[in-house]
Amino acid sequence: MGDLMKILVVGGGGREHALAWKLAQSPQVEQVYVAPGNAGTQWAAKAGFAVSSNVAIQADDIEGLVAFAHEQAIDLTVVGPEVPLAAGIVDQFKAAELQAFGPTQAAAQLESSKAFSKAFMERHHIPTAVYGRFNDYESAADFVEHFGKPVVVKADGLAAGKGVVVCDTFDEALQALHRILVESEFGTAGTQVVIEERLVGTEASLLAFCDGQDVLMMPPARDHKRVFDNDRGPNTGGMGAYCLGDMDHALLSPDVLCEVRDTVLLPTIRGMAEEGIAYQGVLYAGLMLTPDGVRVLEFNARFGDPETQVILPLLKADLVDILLACINGSLRAIDEKSLWYKEACAGVVMASGGYPGTIEVGKKIMGIADADAMEGVKVFHAGTSVRDCEFYTSGGRVLGVTARAATLQEAVDRAYEAVGKIQFDGAHYRKDIAARALKK
Repeated sequence: MGDLMKILVVGGGGREHALAWKLAQSPQVEQVYVAPGNAGTQWAAKAGFAVSSNVAIQADDIEGLVAFAHEQAIDLTVVGPEVPLAAGIVDQFKAAELQAFGPTQAAAQLESSKAFSKAFMERHHIPTAVYGRFNDYESAADFVEHFGKPVVVKADGLAAGKGVVVCDTFDEALQALHRILVESEFGTAGTQVVIEERLVGTEASLLAFCDGQDVLMMPPARDHKRVFDNDRGPNTGGMGAYCLGDMDHALLSPDVLCEVRDTVLLPTIRGMAEEGIAYQGVLYAGLMLTPDGVRVLEFNARFGDPETQVILPLLKADLVDILLACINGSLRAIDEKSLWYKEACAGVVMASGGYPGTIEVGKKIMGIADADAMEGVKVFHAGTSVRDCEFYTSGGRVLGVTARAATLQEAVDRAYEAVGKIQFDGAHYRKDIAARALKK
């Protein structure tokens, strides 16, 4: 096999913990570095897995990351968050003759600019909601007044998952527009807004590995964005998710999966190629299954969070092989039939009090080891730090408590049992992850 690989994972959240955890299991890997990482990504070798360790370089310090990758002779860098992708980290790694997994800055515009994304979908006949885009309050308000249907207001740029306002009334839409365009709540991310028809149906997330011409779909997952049970309260970065690894009995039927691949994923990848942009990396399609068919709500240009935490535990194959196939344009060589465990995975996010608003950090966390010791359970750290061998909260979303089991009901029950073993001041979490699916 030759020399074992050194891998650098860029980012410090639950998604990056899941990526580092999965990559460390590859027999091709000797060392996984995570920059900057969190308390969960700093762990020693065990059970024959590679060693993981944190590096004190922030995810947006591209120059520092390139220098570190050269110094340590990193074989592959895997980029987690959207901000460094939008800033062109992959382009800069390539210019430095370093191998990086993720889309280029031009390709990442599918996420970094909602206006670009909507115009691209229009050009390539990819099904999405009717929309308008505006950079002044008066024109936007006039559009909403004459639109005659409920709308969703979106800040154009990156806003950490919080720049989307689902409006029930005309007044709510005006308030959202005022906050974004007049009060500049999201800074430069909100200099332009996209206003689109509020679609009705079932939401699903479908992630796919992409090599510039072909796609390899992951099992569809469902994220829970609203902060409180029954989809109440403001949007968050995600309060939990679930996934079924059996593609024949997943959240989306085989027919719908084919429809998404043929009308959304492939036209997007090939449309980008027509425009001179090779899309290599993960393409995340946020979808609404409406009575009129599949519609794209948004694109993300990377692994989702918390979807990654419930998808990767179901991956049977070596993640390194798939990432390299994306970079090398050889996805067709991957055998799709044996990729996934035909089981279920559920994840519950434990958040700090006040999230997604003002939060307090530095709260001691107890019980993680007890939860992690349960069969099929993995606690992914997000907003955590470690001091004197004790874990403390350091962010809004603190932990992603995930469980894999034969059925979705078992996975959900096991995840909540694990959540019950963990305590920290002000902790809150949704109690209805996958509840709708289980009712069906």
